[in-house]
Amino acid sequence: MTQAPEAILLVGGKGTRLRPLTVRTPKPMVPAAGVPFLTHQLARARAAGVEHVVMATSYLAEVFEPYFGDGSDLGLHLEYVTEEEPLGTGGAIRNVAPRLHSGPDDPVLIFNGDILTGLDIPALVATHRESGADVSLHLSRVEDPRAFGLVPTDEAGRVLAFLEKPQTPEEIVTDQINAGAYVFRRSVIDTIPTGRPVSVERETFPGLLESGAHLQGMVDSTYWLDLGTPQAFVRGSADLVLGRAPSPAVPGRRGESLVLDGAHVAPDAKLSEGTVVGVGAHVGAGARITGSTLLDGAYVAEGAVVTDSLIGAGARVGARTHVTGAVIGDGADAGADNELRDGLRLWCDAVLPDGGVRFSPDR
Repeated sequence: MTQAPEAILLVGGKGTRLRPLTVRTPKPMVPAAGVPFLTHQLARARAAGVEHVVMATSYLAEVFEPYFGDGSDLGLHLEYVTEEEPLGTGGAIRNVAPRLHSGPDDPVLIFNGDILTGLDIPALVATHRESGADVSLHLSRVEDPRAFGLVPTDEAGRVLAFLEKPQTPEEIVTDQINAGAYVFRRSVIDTIPTGRPVSVERETFPGLLESGAHLQGMVDSTYWLDLGTPQAFVRGSADLVLGRAPSPAVPGRRGESLVLDGAHVAPDAKLSEGTVVGVGAHVGAGARITGSTLLDGAYVAEGAVVTDSLIGAGARVGARTHVTGAVIGDGADAGADNELRDGLRLWCDAVLPDGGVRFSPDR
């Protein structure tokens, strides 16, 4: 059996679109289905046979190693490399290269730290080996590709171009997008410039294509979700609990809800659609929680209704308050009889007084 490749995990982003969730916690460490999202990625890599993973860290880099240690609890050997200044995706890959053990022609897996996917990892590696590619990319088909870069391929799967987000219908020449997982020939990583920011999407891949390198695409349209926004993150967590998204790391049975140790849920409260109730969290009498995540120590008072939302660690939702499609930051207090909806974000430790106020962002 061919030895499994080692992997690089890109976990250095600031997660700006996820604020206030990422004010105190790096994006890959925000809990999804009861554990830091990164746990799901590491567990899936291990299940695919990966044993050595190098994490490219930057923002709040000090959080990762105390939690995961050397990786032995997951059956992995983990190493950490911290960027002093953000280097972009390509720069981060090049920066961790000295920690790799692979030979020049060996494959190296690379994962973005904010993608939840059911990708068949061994199939991507097999495609890379069999095609003799310099770089292989996981491509996913999406109904509306306007928000993504397009990656057309020929009949054999060879990449023809990298196209920016299409602005007109005529520019949509394919529904295939870059899904954020790659296999690099080890020697190709050494061609990435050092000491400066480099984007693999905008610089490395187009440059390789222009130089005549072989870039191979593998379409795998299983579950795929970019967890870059709070709404997507909440949905991804719910899909993990419901079993729609695969992960060996969900700490409990899949079903309508996941209630972690030490949480208190009133007997007449209703939890549904993949809701997660974190360690030590509280759900009061008559509350209804639908498709939402309550982080550790969150408190939802009696009669509150929380839908498709994320309630931060130690945050409080007052009695009869309705929270729909919103985020309550860590330690924040949304008082009784309020309505928070439509993407509203209540910042960490903010206090919204009682008062029956409808509170939604301007449209």
